Amino acid sequence: MLFVLLILAVATVAVATWRGRNVERIADARGQMVNGLHVESYGPEGAPSVVLIHGASGSTYDMTFSLAPKLAQDFRVYVVDRPGFGHSVPLAREGLTAQATAIRAAIAQIDPRPPIVLGQSYGGAVALAWAVDAPDSLAALVLVSAPSHTWKGRPAWLYRLLAMPVIGGVLAWMIAAWVPPSHIDSEIEDVFAPQPTPKGYGAYFQPEMALRPATHMLNARQRVALKSQLESMVDAYPALQMPIESLHGEADKIVPIALHAQPLEAEITSNHLTTLTGIGHMPHHVATGAVVQAVMRAAKRAKLM
Repeated sequence: MLFVLLILAVATVAVATWRGRNVERIADARGQMVNGLHVESYGPEGAPSVVLIHGASGSTYDMTFSLAPKLAQDFRVYVVDRPGFGHSVPLAREGLTAQATAIRAAIAQIDPRPPIVLGQSYGGAVALAWAVDAPDSLAALVLVSAPSHTWKGRPAWLYRLLAMPVIGGVLAWMIAAWVPPSHIDSEIEDVFAPQPTPKGYGAYFQPEMALRPATHMLNARQRVALKSQLESMVDAYPALQMPIESLHGEADKIVPIALHAQPLEAEITSNHLTTLTGIGHMPHHVATGAVVQAVMRAAKRAKLM
């Protein structure tokens, strides 16, 4: 039995390592490393700047599939891998504010102008933390399917297990080695529901980047900690005065609009909420035009164009 377990452990590490290196080769770094963060730049230099922050389990490959090419027609677009995701190195501290601080410092080295900051899903929470922590450092805020408030219930059992020190490591390596592509495709479909996954998205997005053990465990720890970190920010929302454009799908089951975007709109006078009828959690892919229009409105409200 011990011999069988040893063989299984060796095979798991070997397969997971091979899959991780293979996806890193395919989803190569297309930008520059700044303070340990991978940043890609698109669009005309000198145009109003926009920073795109991806959500949980994501990377620059999510934001560059649909949204960045559209925005790059009128904006200087900076797409960043959050710390520990994609090709960025992790931080010693993993919270929302620490991530926002690291991203803000990296972008400032490339372009010192206060940017429009757009975050989707978990990335929207990071963008909110940026605004709360350093409101004078950004020109406007665009929140897409962003969690902003607390909710009832506990994180999913899988995230709780992955966040545990020993059990999480074993589970992460097992998943990285043996999860079938069909299951990954099914998970992506659930994120896009009720809309279908856009053609070519799965192959472009390279979801196995998020299944690398260290990244998967980091993602789980961040999801488990998210509710308490949002709770600590809520009291600061009414003081935000920069232009804010929020977009949220009415059919979003992952981050329900009634628990997040609607309360946020009631608390911040400078926030303009666009409710997307029938749209789920991924408006930046299935309602890209509406997201681009929101960025345009934010730029005009901030007098950037």
